[in-house]
Amino acid sequence: MNDSALIAVGLPVALAIIMFGLGLSLTPGDFRRVARSPKAVIVALVLQVLVLPLVAFGLVQAFDVDPLIAVGVMLLAASPGGTTANLYSHLFRGDVALNVTLTAINSVLAAVSIPLITNLAIGFFDAEGTLGLQFGKVLQVIAIVLVPVAIGMLVRQRSDAFAVRADRPVRIFSIVVLVAVSLGAILGERENFVDYAREVGLLVTLFCLASLTLGYTGARLFRLRREQAIATSMEVGIHNTTVALTIALSVLDSTTVAIPAAVYSIVMYLLATAFGFCITRIDGMERSETEPQGTPS
Repeated sequence: MNDSALIAVGLPVALAIIMFGLGLSLTPGDFRRVARSPKAVIVALVLQVLVLPLVAFGLVQAFDVDPLIAVGVMLLAASPGGTTANLYSHLFRGDVALNVTLTAINSVLAAVSIPLITNLAIGFFDAEGTLGLQFGKVLQVIAIVLVPVAIGMLVRQRSDAFAVRADRPVRIFSIVVLVAVSLGAILGERENFVDYAREVGLLVTLFCLASLTLGYTGARLFRLRREQAIATSMEVGIHNTTVALTIALSVLDSTTVAIPAAVYSIVMYLLATAFGFCITRIDGMERSETEPQGTPS
C-alpha cells in the first residue's frame, strides 16, 4: 500500500486541496482578532500545543505500546485542530469566531510544532531507527501544511465569491478523503489490526476524552466564558487527522504510525458529539439552578 501512487502522490495532493480550502475560509482579520481576546487564544494554544502532547506522552508511557504506535500517537497530538471543530462549536453554541482564529494560528504553528514533536518522539521511541524526519522532509511538511493555506487566503482576498462557492465542495472532498485514507490505513494493516485495535483503541479513546475535557475545564479554570470554553474543547479535541495520516503514510512511509490517527478520526466525532450534548445539558442545569425562581401569585 505504501508504494502505491495513491499514497505517494494522491494523498499529499488531496491534503493540499483540503488545506487550500482551509485558506479560502480565512482572512487576515482572523489573525488580527487575537488582539480582541488574547487570553482565550493564549489559553487554548497552550493547552493544545504544550499540554496535550504531554498528556499523549503520559498515556503512551502508561500503555507501553509499540514504538511506531507511540510515534503515531505523538504525531496525532501534534496535529492541529480540524476545521470540523468550527461546525461542532457552532452546533453546541461555542464561540465560532474564536475557533476560526485558532484554526488560522494553528495552521501556521503546525508547520513548526508537527516536525518538532514528531522528531522528538522518533528520537525517544524509535530505538531501531526505522523512521526519519530529516530537514528535507520537514520542508515537505511545511509545504503540505502551510503553502496551500497561504494560497487559499490569497485567492479569498482576490475573489470572495469563488471562496464561498468552493467552500462546500472542498468540505465534502475533505470528508471523503478522510474516510478513504482512514479505511486504507486500517486495511493496509488488516493482518495486525485486531492487535493494534486492542493496543490503541482504549488509549485513543482516553486521549480523545482527555483532549475534550482538558479544553473545556482548562478554559473554565482560567475564567473564560462558557462559549469560549466550548470552542476551546472542540479545537483541542477535534484534530486534523488528515494531516497526521498524510505525514505518517507519505512522509514517514509507515502504515503503523498512521493507525492511531485512523482510529481517532472515527472515535473523535462520536465522542465530540456526546461531549457536546453533556456539557450543554450540564450548563443548562447550572443556569436553571442559578436563575431566580418566580414568586407565586
